[in-house]
Amino acid sequence: MILIKHELRQSFKSLLIWSISVGLICYGCILLYGGMAGQFSQVDDVYKNMGDLTKAMGIDKVSITTLNGYFATEIVLMFGLGSAMFASMMGASSLAKEEEGHTSEFLFTLPFRRSSILTYKLLALILSLMFFNAVCIGLEALAVWQIDLDFSWKYFLTYHALAFLMQLEIASLAFAISALSSKKQIGLSIGLVLILYVMDIFCRIIPDIKNLKYWTPYYLANGSDVFTASKINGLAFGISLTLILFSLLGAFLIYERKDLTA
Repeated sequence: MILIKHELRQSFKSLLIWSISVGLICYGCILLYGGMAGQFSQVDDVYKNMGDLTKAMGIDKVSITTLNGYFATEIVLMFGLGSAMFASMMGASSLAKEEEGHTSEFLFTLPFRRSSILTYKLLALILSLMFFNAVCIGLEALAVWQIDLDFSWKYFLTYHALAFLMQLEIASLAFAISALSSKKQIGLSIGLVLILYVMDIFCRIIPDIKNLKYWTPYYLANGSDVFTASKINGLAFGISLTLILFSLLGAFLIYERKDLTA
């Protein structure tokens, strides 16, 4: 518990900034919709005629003239990128910061096995993600309640559950990268997020690479699919869980055998 508290204390400022920033952006955009709901019919007509970009954004399945459709496209886009970037940054810095900050020698003189330290760091990472999501979900829910329009809370919760799985997958991949490197690979981890996001866009508009959808968590946590009651893709879900498991297992195996720089 001491190590978990230490990890949370170290990252609390960053956690607070990211959770409030992303949450307030989503909150403000939902309130914006409440004030301009009647004007979105013209924008929707434009969006519906953007060809492949319409498919990429999921607007071929939903309409932004409804709060469900607006949330499924605009809010999900902002939350999906913001939350994934936060998860990747936290994962990428979790282990490497000890070597980069020259604190690894002291940390591993404590009466804990390396596997125990990694477990505590992983738990702290998961708790940080839970706090981040709680703040963002709370602010989004408050905004939806304030504008008082028809909205599906069931799909809202389903999306956020899948988004949390997406964050865990990205954080796990970044955690493995952190185990390999002696420096925080923030740029690489954010680049990974953008690549996975672009993969989701491309696999929706280019039939020849549609199987890429199984390897990007953005396909699983897609707002337009969730808000049209599309069935969760079992294979994509299974691959996501497998990637999380193997990424974490790889991180543990690598770090157990790694020569740490003081």
